[in-house]
Amino acid sequence: MTLKRLLYLMLIVIVAGTSALAGAAAGGMAVYQYLRIYRTPAQAVLPVDTPATSAATQVLSINTTEFQTTITQAAETAGPAVVTVVGTIPGQQTFFGQTADSTVSGSGVFIRADGYVLTNNHVVEGTQDIKIVLSDGSQQNAMLVGADKYADLAVLKTDGKVPAVASLGNSDVLKPGETVIAIGSPLGDFKNTVTVGVVSATGRSIDTGEGYQIEDLIQTDAAINQGNSGGPLVNLAGQVVGINTLIVRASQSGTVAEGLGFSVPVNTARAVAEQIIQKGYFSRPYIGIGWQPITPYLAARYGLPVQWGIYVTRVVPNSPAIKAGLQVDDMITRIGDVTLDETHSYINALFAYQAGDTITLTVVRSNQEMQVDVTLEEARANQ
Repeated sequence: MTLKRLLYLMLIVIVAGTSALAGAAAGGMAVYQYLRIYRTPAQAVLPVDTPATSAATQVLSINTTEFQTTITQAAETAGPAVVTVVGTIPGQQTFFGQTADSTVSGSGVFIRADGYVLTNNHVVEGTQDIKIVLSDGSQQNAMLVGADKYADLAVLKTDGKVPAVASLGNSDVLKPGETVIAIGSPLGDFKNTVTVGVVSATGRSIDTGEGYQIEDLIQTDAAINQGNSGGPLVNLAGQVVGINTLIVRASQSGTVAEGLGFSVPVNTARAVAEQIIQKGYFSRPYIGIGWQPITPYLAARYGLPVQWGIYVTRVVPNSPAIKAGLQVDDMITRIGDVTLDETHSYINALFAYQAGDTITLTVVRSNQEMQVDVTLEEARANQ
């Protein structure tokens, strides 16, 4: 073998050896990296220079925890002041004999340390015997202090212990999307049930079907069921911002709806409750007439000259109406500056005034329009 061939062979051996060593080193490094990654906790290998991933993980984890804790704390703050209201409606004498007593139930909340409980009027209306069940299951007798039908509010009084008093917030600052909590006793059996939702809207009006609307309601999608009536709607600070009063399950067209609950704003409830506690009733303006609402359907059916308003069916003796010269068969179409129509009911237009105010009514009598001034008096519970 010549020297040239020998040198060439040695060069090949050196190159092959070097390549083998480099491959082994690369393979070893790969194995090392593999073991380092998969034997290290996952959080250690998250890239620290990807703030979007890191921030998203932290926000979801921390905010969820804080949100759940806030709801829990709010429910724990308000919950002890919530009660179940149980009323007994006496049986009636009928052609077939005396009917049995019936029981109704709803919810309520302590608003004063001296035993006053706020609830809905429809929860206790017509009841003869009222009991409240505290959050610990104990029962107390309660009496009805007074009620306001048109705001669907009532105040009860108990002489028993008061486990807690709810803090009343400010319903005027509520905004759509704000988280709220409903606490009450749905169906009367599931005491102090907590449901969570948001303020869907404010300033809602609901037609009661009795000639007036309940106005300025809070709409929420927090689950409210029968038995929740009278219970509080609470914000995340644990403050009462509304009194749950009704739900809508279907529209007039028969369309089924869910998540439509309504609450009386606590600012309204506070004003009504304070006056009931002070006077035993809530003062509302009084004219002294019996009436029926006029709608386009009724106007067409009976040939009335107006489409909207009220038809006077009775004038009470010695009332503001008789003093002002109102008569049976008069049709009132306007109160002050408010024209009565589909969105402006007689009751709500009237209740914009107070006892002692003198208002001008637009009246149609014998197809002639005229103006009548009436000085309002204060309505009592029996008026």
